[in-house]
Amino acid sequence: MEEKLLKCELCDKSFSRSSHFRIHQRTHTGEKPFTCTVCDKSFSQSSHLHRHKRIHTGEKLFRCDVCEKAFRQLLNLQVHQTIHTGEKPFKCEFCDKAFPTSTGFLMHQSVHTGEKPFRCELCDRAFTQSSALMQHRRTHTGEKPFTCKLCDKSFSRSSHFRVHQRTHTGEKLFRCDVCAKAFTQLSNLQVHQTIHTGEKPFKCEFCDKAFPTSTRFLIHQSVHTGGNPFRCELCDRDFTCSSALAQHRRIHTGEKPFKCEVCNKSFSRSSHFRVHQRTHTGEKPFTCEVCKKSFSQSSNLREHQRLHTGEKPFKCEVCNKDFTRISGLMSHRRIHTGEMHTKDFEQSSHMLDQHRIHSANSGESN
Repeated sequence: MEEKLLKCELCDKSFSRSSHFRIHQRTHTGEKPFTCTVCDKSFSQSSHLHRHKRIHTGEKLFRCDVCEKAFRQLLNLQVHQTIHTGEKPFKCEFCDKAFPTSTGFLMHQSVHTGEKPFRCELCDRAFTQSSALMQHRRTHTGEKPFTCKLCDKSFSRSSHFRVHQRTHTGEKLFRCDVCAKAFTQLSNLQVHQTIHTGEKPFKCEFCDKAFPTSTRFLIHQSVHTGGNPFRCELCDRDFTCSSALAQHRRIHTGEKPFKCEVCNKSFSRSSHFRVHQRTHTGEKPFTCEVCKKSFSQSSNLREHQRLHTGEKPFKCEVCNKDFTRISGLMSHRRIHTGEMHTKDFEQSSHMLDQHRIHSANSGESN
């Protein structure tokens, strides 16, 4: 007996099951008959509602048998398992790159095909995935459906929400297999790993400088192009990336969203908050490979390493004398300008007093 197919009149797709046909029709009608009783979010399929409910219940049914990490969705577990297996079954036929997930593979393919079938009806911007379009729409609507129960901060993206939650839990899922340092975000681990590998895959076409991250690369490019597309509406200052603009805005608003739970001190930047936390934990994650001395900040490590390398990157433009620290250069400049701060005067007076005491003692001993 020949199987009867149900054909969609709008796009000519065919289905052998009426249930699949009904679900497909909702992509055209926009119908979402399954509604969450907690947050009123609606879904086109009951399975999507069941999966969504786990966000509220915290239920994680799918557990990795290697590291015991648990997930709400089977797909997320399968993606996670490729970390342990190294499996990348989706291979690009154009450039031989391989990917652990079909999502990553399809996104990559658009680099070659240029296809972006999902278009925003408000600004005509096009996307390779429907999920990316949904995220983009929130830039127009201002919708932030993911709210933290601990601090009431809201997010437009679930990924940003998950990363934020780790600021409360302290969870660091991503660990470096060279030095065992752990990170809250995979992207931070990938940036960190370039310290060990020395890899700088982002090369400037203007001056041949290379960078370990796309963020640093794009910031550098603005030196050549002069392009700073993100403008502050309060002072007209321009920035190369949206995150820099967001940080800058806090100068105007005074907002300090990163609060220490130990001493209640607040910070406008997450990086400053992380550095501050180490004053309580005593953590010194940056270690000198030469003498094994450890530091709480990477800048302090870089400064220390110059003791071993002899590097003096700060040069006086008047007499060409070199310094290992910017503070040393700033103090030296006052010799040329004749400027002497109160602190400098106190230090020089103290040194002179010490010299007199030493001279007097030497005279007594003679």
